[in-house]
Amino acid sequence: MDVTYAFWNNKGGTGKTSLAFQAIALYAETHPNKRVLAVDMCPQANLSELMLGGLNNGGSARLLNMQHEAPRRTVGGYFQARLPSPYFMPPLNAADFLTHPASVNPGMPNNLHLMCGDPLLELQSNAVNTLANNQIPGTNAWIKVVDWLNDFLDSVGDQFDTVFIDCNPSFSMYTQIALSSASRLVLPVMADDSSRRALQNAFSLVYGLQLPSAIYAAYAFGTKLLNEGRALPKVHLIAKNRLTQYMGAASAYSAVLTAIDHDVAQLLLTNPQIFDFTSPQEGFVEVRDFQTTGVVAFAKGLPFSKLGTGRQSVNGQRVEIKLDYLMNARNAMTGLVAKL
Repeated sequence: MDVTYAFWNNKGGTGKTSLAFQAIALYAETHPNKRVLAVDMCPQANLSELMLGGLNNGGSARLLNMQHEAPRRTVGGYFQARLPSPYFMPPLNAADFLTHPASVNPGMPNNLHLMCGDPLLELQSNAVNTLANNQIPGTNAWIKVVDWLNDFLDSVGDQFDTVFIDCNPSFSMYTQIALSSASRLVLPVMADDSSRRALQNAFSLVYGLQLPSAIYAAYAFGTKLLNEGRALPKVHLIAKNRLTQYMGAASAYSAVLTAIDHDVAQLLLTNPQIFDFTSPQEGFVEVRDFQTTGVVAFAKGLPFSKLGTGRQSVNGQRVEIKLDYLMNARNAMTGLVAKL
């Protein structure tokens, strides 16, 4: 396995899953010799629904069927199998928890596999937290539990070259399990102050930067990983997402994005070890709002490369996909994937 990317920001609504869906599909399309695995670590399982066909093409029904299999063909099914054996990987058949989206959604690349999301993650969260906080002589229970996804990826390591993880905006235990298995982070932000604060919070949560007191440092996610000799994921890309088509240089939007640039530039000077790039120009990518093009693509569960132009039916309504908007969306994703 070459690299594992996690799409995450601890603020919802930044378009994280939309970006992940299009980026993963395009990456797999443009790297047909790579074996790609997508892991949906979000209880909403929106990435899974999209890859299985979207709302209009049976994605929800297929996802529900996956969750009703025995064992559940989802990350929740894998976690359920780990609950009786939290500190040691039991003998499991990894194929029980994976699916091949192209077999049900012809818009998906054939070299892409998926570990579906599952709302069961929310119900499992309390049990997982309890297991991680157990005091066991000679065993670091937290690291054993936080390694659950690592254990799974190790078991399929020779089957895949690149892994993408769509994370929940929270910093719950299942999100920490996801982030601990990633080598690189993709952080979507929007042009608003809450996104700027969320980015600052992300650096605090993962790397322990600017904590309010040294008391918190000993319990920080990054500290606990480093104490076990484990590397932290590096910030690989910051995607300025959902930028309005008419954002001018002097607009309030631009002022916020300039402030985000400044924040990252300062951190590159003080904490360069947390980044996978050496200048903001390398680490930023801009993505315009997908508008109607995105709505249709996600309703149909299609990457932009498979989406046509003209009038189309979505949820019983006729909408039009304009060529220039579709090309803008394709070009934006090409620019993002070129940096992966």
